[in-house]
Amino acid sequence: MTTITEQPSVHRNLETKKIEELTSLINNENAAVSAAIDKALPQVNTLIYAIVDKLKNGGRMFYLGAGSGGRLSVLDVIELPTTFGIDKGIVNTILAGGVEHMVEAREEMEDNFNEGWERLTQEQVTDKDIVIGISASGTTPFVLGALEACRKNNITTGCIVSNLNSPIAQQADYPVEVITGPEFITGSTRMKCGTAQKILFDMISTTVMIQLGRVEDNQMVNVLLINKKITDRAVKMLMQKAGMTDYTEAEALLLKHGSVKKAMDKVNMNFQK
Repeated sequence: MTTITEQPSVHRNLETKKIEELTSLINNENAAVSAAIDKALPQVNTLIYAIVDKLKNGGRMFYLGAGSGGRLSVLDVIELPTTFGIDKGIVNTILAGGVEHMVEAREEMEDNFNEGWERLTQEQVTDKDIVIGISASGTTPFVLGALEACRKNNITTGCIVSNLNSPIAQQADYPVEVITGPEFITGSTRMKCGTAQKILFDMISTTVMIQLGRVEDNQMVNVLLINKKITDRAVKMLMQKAGMTDYTEAEALLLKHGSVKKAMDKVNMNFQK
């Protein structure tokens, strides 16, 4: 296996360059990320089909990772219950060292081969679920050990990696290999690899939620009313969908039922009567 993510940067003597040159070079490197993802879209699509199938049949999804990729997956998972109104626990992250220690960057925990599987067993993972390993290198022991154990226990797995033919991809039923090339700073996979991971998390979770019926047209009809900004947005959404003109009336209806989707179900029920 060739570890492309560890190959030397094509840019030299960075400490001698001006700010304008550095930002331009970094931006040019980032432009390659979209093309790398485009090449991997068939793998991404196959993984999403598997996730949707598991979730439609009552299963759960687990991201499992360490370092920047693991932390980025936490950010995605946190947003989903609010944005799409799903129950907590449907989409999860198992982070090396624990989500509660996320800001401490306990990078040494990624070398623990057994912890990933131990944490999954604590969550009572079963063959109804799907586990997706996150590892830029494709070799992270925390992820590799868990995926090997999942395979032995007939648990469906996927992965997101940035090297071809990695040990983790070989253990995954649905591997996604996004080859972004050497980093701007040699080995700093928080850069292009991290950017690719963030894009993929957004792509996967958004597509899955749409497929699960959590979006109508292009609107967050199941969004949780957690603050004034979101509530105001939801009231205006309800007014537009229901043809209402009275803001106060629409707000009262929304707050009574808890979401635009539920309020519209009530409106449509009354209309059918």
